[in-house]
Parts: sequence; structure tokens; C-alpha cells
Amino acid sequence: MRWFLYAIFSSLFAALVAIFGKLGLKNTDSVLATTIRGVIMAIFLLVTSFFLKKFSLNNFNSLSWKDWVLIVAAGLAGALSWIFYFLALKEGMASKVAAIDRTSIIFVIILSVLILGEKISWKAFLGAILMAAGAIMVIL
Repeated sequence: MRWFLYAIFSSLFAALVAIFGKLGLKNTDSVLATTIRGVIMAIFLLVTSFFLKKFSLNNFNSLSWKDWVLIVAAGLAGALSWIFYFLALKEGMASKVAAIDRTSIIFVIILSVLILGEKISWKAFLGAILMAAGAIMVIL
């Protein structure tokens, strides 16, 4: 059940990214703002990892080359997501940009079936359709 609480916090902080990001982009280039955000996040995560004692040779040695490739790929995908998110925030309304951004769940469902072999229930399929419809309604 902790995963649900973590997901709620993730959603709340993602909402704050849209609000703070939109406010911070008024007189700032969106790519520069994304870069600054990335540096701040990296520093915060490094401090957090040191505080939680996550940096040990054993932790790094337990990662395979495949783990490294996938973690790097996830980092690159995240960076590209942030760049496009801040570009969209700079030009669009935060509520509309966030609504479209949250349709990533639809891509996750599709890709989890295709790549991870997960099974999708008719309820999940219907939920994805409703989410897409909801995003369209928000942007209209």
C-alpha cells in the first residue's frame, strides 16, 4: 500500500513542477530552465543518496551492464521529457500542458504490453480511453 502513497506524492509534486515551472518561465528560456532544474535535482539526489548511505562500491558492483544501459536510457528519456515539458509550458497553459503530459499513462500501458508482456484488462483499457477523453476535454 506504500506504493499508493508514493504515487500520490509523485502526482502532487508533478503538479507543483507545472505551477512553479510556468511561473519561472516568464522571462527564462525553457531549455535553460530545464537545465537548471536538472542540476538542482542532481544535487538534491546526490545529497539524499549520501544521507541515506546509498553510495557504496557494493551497490555499484551489483549493477550489470544491462542495468547501466537501461538506467542511462531512462535518464535520457526523462531529460527529453523535461525539455519538451518546459517548452510546452513556456507556450501553453499549465493545466492543458499537464493534461496532455499525464496521457503518458496511455503510452505506458501500450509499451508495457508490447515490451514487458504485461496483460491489460478491459478495465485498464477503458480507463486509458477515458483518460484520453478527459485530456481532450481539458484542452478544448
